[in-house]
Amino acid sequence: MTESEFWACVDWAFGSGRGRSLASDLVLASLDGRSPADAVERGGDPLRVWFAICEAMDLPGEYRYLHRIKPDDRPVR
Repeated sequence: MTESEFWACVDWAFGSGRGRSLASDLVLASLDGRSPADAVERGGDPLRVWFAICEAMDLPGEYRYLHRIKPDDRPVR
């Protein structure tokens, strides 16, 4: 997953405004006490960060690989 794919998944799953806010405000122990936004900005693996968000927010399993699914084929939100 690229960084741009990471942000596209965040925007799709939560909406662009809420997703960006969530990525900045949510602090996760699995990311060494960092927010997802901070973890990605500091060079963290975007896929690992996305998986941490999916787990913390209890997203459905199919969300884990949104970056591999064409937008028209993605699960209904």
